[in-house]
Amino acid sequence: MAKNKTAETEISVTDFINSYVDNDQKKADSFRLIELMSEWAGFEPKMWGPTIIGFGSYHYKYASGHEGDAPLIGFSPRKAEFSLYVYSPVEEQKEILDGLGKFKMGKACIYVKKLSDINIEILEKLCKSSIAYLNEHHECACREK
Repeated sequence: MAKNKTAETEISVTDFINSYVDNDQKKADSFRLIELMSEWAGFEPKMWGPTIIGFGSYHYKYASGHEGDAPLIGFSPRKAEFSLYVYSPVEEQKEILDGLGKFKMGKACIYVKKLSDINIEILEKLCKSSIAYLNEHHECACREK
């Protein structure tokens, strides 16, 4: 069985942002996302793989037998835009996405250029809805809270 590439690491989140993010606005937005997601998830930020900042964790297992751990919610301050890992396939999220603002949708994440392009209250709803979904469908660290 292949090992999951995106695993929690001991790398400092602050050191990662300060060395990886070369744009002052993106750096400020990264630290703001850390404040918000820490509050919403109830977990401190941890690095997952080389570039993802995650909050909390859950264990997944697919019918194929592949299993692993992943952050409940998270983001990556990529060069072009932020990748927000806050989406779950529930009707509630589909309904509120229209109010999020300026974004692109990937298969499992939402892409935004900067925080000022989106509605933070809607982002909070997406994050909390994802955590609730993961808590209901997977072994989740959020149950311990």
